Amino acid sequence: MVGRRAILVATSNPNKLREILDVIGDLPAEWSTLGDHPPMPEPVEDGDTFEANASKKALHYATHCGTWVLADDSGLEVDVLGLAPGVHSARYAGDAQDAAANNAKLVAALAGVPVHRRTARFRCAIAVADEERIMISASGTIEGVIIDEPRGKNGFGYDPHFEVLDYGMTTAEMEPARKNAISHRGRALAELRPKLAALLASDG
Repeated sequence: MVGRRAILVATSNPNKLREILDVIGDLPAEWSTLGDHPPMPEPVEDGDTFEANASKKALHYATHCGTWVLADDSGLEVDVLGLAPGVHSARYAGDAQDAAANNAKLVAALAGVPVHRRTARFRCAIAVADEERIMISASGTIEGVIIDEPRGKNGFGYDPHFEVLDYGMTTAEMEPARKNAISHRGRALAELRPKLAALLASDG
């Protein structure tokens, strides 16, 4: 391959970007983010699944910027809430995407529900597209329970309320390396990494 393939990571969330590049940022690509490109219209993320929304996002931005695009869609599924907030996780409490408001609504929705019935999972889907198609994809999950009182400062979103029972810690209490090794996004990226490496090796 002559030069390095440009890949846009389609996120404006610096925490998510850091987690992605911590796992795959050493692959031979020229990485950029939405902030490195002229403003583009946002995609309509109206899919019923995380996989559908990741694919929509990747194809949308690839069409607009003419580069390969890596996009993810992720969120929280709580069993007793019928898998809500699900694909609406970021806007659970409204379009402002306010993490504190989302967490407050989640805790209120689980008022009176015993811990053993608060089973939940984070789910992540990732897609890499060019202007014509989804080239590769991957997904990952992590199981846990929802707790009322937030713990930890390292995470974002619902992390302070998501306890991984095997570790006795919330994902917000974990150091980044540990979280990346077991999280939904970390597992999806671990599945994606060899696929992307092979794609880059065959490029050109």
